[in-house]
Amino acid sequence: MRQIIFVIVAALALSLSAGARAAAPPPPLGVEAYGRLPNVELVRMSPSGEKIAYISASGDQRRVVVKDLAGKVLLTEDAGNLKVRELEWAGDGHLILTLSMTQSLISETGEYFHSLVVNVDTGKHFIVFYPSEEMFNATFGYHGAIQESGRWYGLFSGITLHKTRGFEASLNNENFVDLYKVNLDNGEYVMVAPGRQFPHSWAVGADGKVIAHSEYDRRSGQWRLSAGAEGGATIATLSEPYGEAEILGPGRTPGTIVVDRTPPEEWSVADGSHTALSPGRAIDAFLFDPTTFRLVGLDLTGDQNDQIFFDPVLAGRLSAFRKALGPSVSISSWSADFHRMVLHTVGDGDAGTFWLVDGRAVKAFAYAYPEIPDANVGTVRAIVYKAGDGREIHAILTLPPGREAKDLPVVVLPHGGPEGHDSVGADFDWWAQAFAGHGYAVLQPNFRGSNGYGAAFRNAGFGEWGRKMQTDVSDGLAALARQGVVDPKRACIVGGSYGGYAALAGVTVQQGLYRCAVSYGGVSDLSYLLDHDFPESSTDNGGGRYMLRFLGVTSTNAAALREISPVRLAAKADAPILLIHGDNDTVVPIGQSREMAAALKRAGKPVEVVELPGEDHWLSQDSTRKAMLAAALAFVERNDPPN
Repeated sequence: MRQIIFVIVAALALSLSAGARAAAPPPPLGVEAYGRLPNVELVRMSPSGEKIAYISASGDQRRVVVKDLAGKVLLTEDAGNLKVRELEWAGDGHLILTLSMTQSLISETGEYFHSLVVNVDTGKHFIVFYPSEEMFNATFGYHGAIQESGRWYGLFSGITLHKTRGFEASLNNENFVDLYKVNLDNGEYVMVAPGRQFPHSWAVGADGKVIAHSEYDRRSGQWRLSAGAEGGATIATLSEPYGEAEILGPGRTPGTIVVDRTPPEEWSVADGSHTALSPGRAIDAFLFDPTTFRLVGLDLTGDQNDQIFFDPVLAGRLSAFRKALGPSVSISSWSADFHRMVLHTVGDGDAGTFWLVDGRAVKAFAYAYPEIPDANVGTVRAIVYKAGDGREIHAILTLPPGREAKDLPVVVLPHGGPEGHDSVGADFDWWAQAFAGHGYAVLQPNFRGSNGYGAAFRNAGFGEWGRKMQTDVSDGLAALARQGVVDPKRACIVGGSYGGYAALAGVTVQQGLYRCAVSYGGVSDLSYLLDHDFPESSTDNGGGRYMLRFLGVTSTNAAALREISPVRLAAKADAPILLIHGDNDTVVPIGQSREMAAALKRAGKPVEVVELPGEDHWLSQDSTRKAMLAAALAFVERNDPPN
């Protein structure tokens, strides 16, 4: 799929060939090919369909690029090392870039989101609510853009600072947000709806008016849904002790809204009636039309990522694209009339391709990882096995390209979260593919507690950290060994965040399974985790109550946490451990790895430490991402050679 192709066919009945797989293992690539930031990402089409915007990367430097359909560059702006998380059009003249930054603001260090507005015609840009003595310098949600009297305005959530005479402005007591309308040409803003004294969420229509809003009382756990802005009629009051309810936006038809609960629902503002949105599958993302603001589709997850559209035009076109490009194709952006679109594919022999659709014409537009040949992309497939107690566990298996699936060395790679998941067709998994490209089978178990398989499966993980959630992972290794796919004596466990915890637990809570363990940004002390995330009272907010429930304890210093904290079990470690951590990690502080390293050294256990300067929890920078991958791969190859 490396050549640019242009196809015109009747009724979009496209036909492409992925090519034959290599008969022998291809030469392994360096970590630079896998570890680099994507060459192109966040490809978005303007409402008119006349312009394409995207983010490109070269090393740690990112650029915002806008082109017309003929490929002429209309705008190119350096974004430096800004971490761009999303890119959206506001009309054809403005771009909204969502950025995140690790900052210390008002005595608290965290990862804060900011909204950068770029005028495509002039190149002028500004950051919403900056500089301002009235507003906290961050945004807490973007609700779309509207046009009024020829001008474009964006709708953003922000925290209004509290002013007291004689003192500097400070945050309000509950950090609640207000809804503002911001002029996209000069940055001037006006409040649309106040948040008052509670955390709020809003659904806003294409006319800029609030359809409904919600308020959440963190202490009582009461969630109230009301029509319109403040003062509207109450639709419902629900008990949500874990804070899992939130308005996401308008529904499929006028007068409806989408509420993210378990499961997500569509509510009528008029009478409060509601129905579950999920079509028997877990929802990974909600697709809202940027012009009408209405819900038009869903990204579904599970073993295979999927996409469905409620709009018959989009649904029909997606069906035709799948016949041509395979089941992993998704529509990532579209013009207001649905005539032009941007597609994305990933899978066997495809490390990520963006396609431009113009009516019935389709051509490859850009490649996410152009340095990775098709033959070096390992086959990815979903598998199912039984846990020790008989529970069905789903997993993803990536096989090394060109090698027989027999007696392979294996890297077990549990996901983070732990309420996350791995699936086929979601995106190019550069970490798994790097290990596969160097000769390892890669097993990614969706252990109990993962999302994507229903609330009951998620809830089955409550109280099972270091217990059944951990044995679900090793049961997958045993299942592959029984099938002869992997050699169980040639296994290492690697992971990030919760996956890093699982890696450390794999050689401390468990023994005799792995030749080595690699943790990136992993948790080693569960009491430390709770104290960091919820420093006051964990029972006074939904997030704290939920985390205690997941861990199966009632307090942050419960004795049960010591029994499953790797830092407390360092003397039991039975394999070499590599600890990698970014020093700007605000989710799992670097102290978690430093404490683990000290405990292992006191116990006389083999440990190596790599600290990544300036890196966060998500490996957002090119240079440190490559450094992490190089260190992890070298450590695994040294302790568990692939040949």
